[in-house]
Amino acid sequence: MAESMQGLKRTHRCAELSAANVGETVTIMGWVQKNRNKGGLVFVDVRDRSGIIQVVFEEGKSEAELIEKAARLRAEFVVAVVGKVEKRSGAVNENLATGEIEIIPEQLRILSESETPPFPIEENSRTKEEVRLKYRYLDLRRPDLQRNLMMRSKVATLTRQFLADEGFFEIETPILIGSTPEGARDYLVPSRIHQGHFYALPQSPQLFKQLLMCSGYDRYFQIAKCFRDEDLRADRQAEFTQIDMELSFVDVDDVIEVNERLLAKLFEEVLGLDVELPIPRMTWQEAMDRYGSDKPDIRFGMELHDVTDTVRDCEFAVFKGAVENGGSVRGINAKGQGGMPRKKIDKLVSFAKDYGAKGLAYIAVQEDGSLKSSFAKFMKDEEMSALVAAMEGEKGDLLLFAADKNKVVWDVLGALRLELARQMDLLDKNEYKFLWVTEFPLFEWSEEQNRYTAMHHPFTMPMEEDLEYIDSDPGRVRAKAYDIVLNGNEIGGGSVRIFNPEIQNKMFEVLGFTQEQANEQFGFLLTAFKYGVPPHAGLAYGLDRLVMLMAKEESIRDVIAFPKVKDASDLMTEAPTAVDPKQLEELGLAVVSGEE
Repeated sequence: MAESMQGLKRTHRCAELSAANVGETVTIMGWVQKNRNKGGLVFVDVRDRSGIIQVVFEEGKSEAELIEKAARLRAEFVVAVVGKVEKRSGAVNENLATGEIEIIPEQLRILSESETPPFPIEENSRTKEEVRLKYRYLDLRRPDLQRNLMMRSKVATLTRQFLADEGFFEIETPILIGSTPEGARDYLVPSRIHQGHFYALPQSPQLFKQLLMCSGYDRYFQIAKCFRDEDLRADRQAEFTQIDMELSFVDVDDVIEVNERLLAKLFEEVLGLDVELPIPRMTWQEAMDRYGSDKPDIRFGMELHDVTDTVRDCEFAVFKGAVENGGSVRGINAKGQGGMPRKKIDKLVSFAKDYGAKGLAYIAVQEDGSLKSSFAKFMKDEEMSALVAAMEGEKGDLLLFAADKNKVVWDVLGALRLELARQMDLLDKNEYKFLWVTEFPLFEWSEEQNRYTAMHHPFTMPMEEDLEYIDSDPGRVRAKAYDIVLNGNEIGGGSVRIFNPEIQNKMFEVLGFTQEQANEQFGFLLTAFKYGVPPHAGLAYGLDRLVMLMAKEESIRDVIAFPKVKDASDLMTEAPTAVDPKQLEELGLAVVSGEE
């Protein structure tokens, strides 16, 4: 029978008590973590969001019926305990914040009973994620997940405080908006009043925040929900959260400067870490050439070497073909991995194929200086020695090569570099390496659409000095765009926006939009820009991803209270669900089954 807490008021959370409270009478409330009945002596661990404290029911100190009642307690019962804080009579528990004290109870009330939970409520649960997500309200009682969500709350609060002090206003933008085609697939919401018409859920507040700059708010921010209907993975969710901001009368350096100080504040206050400012910067081109990635992990070396010129005249068809087709040959040197067994090298080859490689050429430099290689028979000895020298190869090294179009070579070696770092244990989660990547290409060529697409979005400002190439060589034009990268993850990105109508029209032209199409999709923004628009720039962070890295987790699901799984369903509420036919009728919708 559940009892009432009437007449009781909680005085402390469990782990807020310490040796300083010895002798005080306190009231705690929480969940039973476990109870151990030693016959006439019952130890009960009580847990709340702050931690655990031990309550000891003992003959001679507690009444018999209190001890009997304590013996009935089971895991996850909710209890209130009134008692005196004492020094532990037994050994001090070093693993517990409250390990030197215990509570000797005078009252025990069972506020709520619990069935046996489907899995134990403990840190680093080994229970399958599907089960934990089905009972997410229980999963969220686990101390490690509670720490993550408390950290997330702290990051959000500090961000609000910092940006408010910097003169930013927090302004909400709408969730039901019109659909625009750039970016991922929209989530659509049917309109009951305007049948056959749909709202979209925002993939980001991009257009609205630019309009707020037109409206003179100068500095805006929002911790904004965003939605994308795309394939999910460990660092993607159907709905996610951005720390979104936009600033007027600024250029690249202004946006970077305020954001460096924000990051430094978050890491100092939340993790006690000192972020060294200024954060290093690298152009997109340099990042691709050195690391094969526009979000390079710079916690370790293993940089790419361009050996195109070294192998230009060799007879090895794979290298030769790549060079003749305007591609390149590049390699990475896995230090000390020369003795890697053939089976493991074959695994790396199939890994590389997943990233678009046709294969992977290798040279293992043996301890005696001899070379074991997959392609030596096509090369002269001096060509092989020149290649090893170009790769800075030494005894015991494994040299791996990709030859193809630049994009493929970068993708393959960029991914391979990270895979080798994982295998060689070079990634330290306690090390945080930030990097700004700047001067992205404005456009990228889409093979499937056979046209240029915007690498970021169609409102990104080109670098003034590259404007002359916009017609003749669009691929050469760099953007005033910047990403902030942490340990190989893009945690935020932004750009200076176009505020000049001529440049904006030119941008639409290169992207293949007619004036009509541009007006149809972005008309309200283009009209707003006719009424005096300030130069402006912005940036948005993925809050989930940032907190995931700060909490040293592998998946953003571990820092989101109620996440979705891979197929974008919610195992707890079973969303998405079928709806009542009457609701569909009101919306003027009919559901067509897959067979029809």
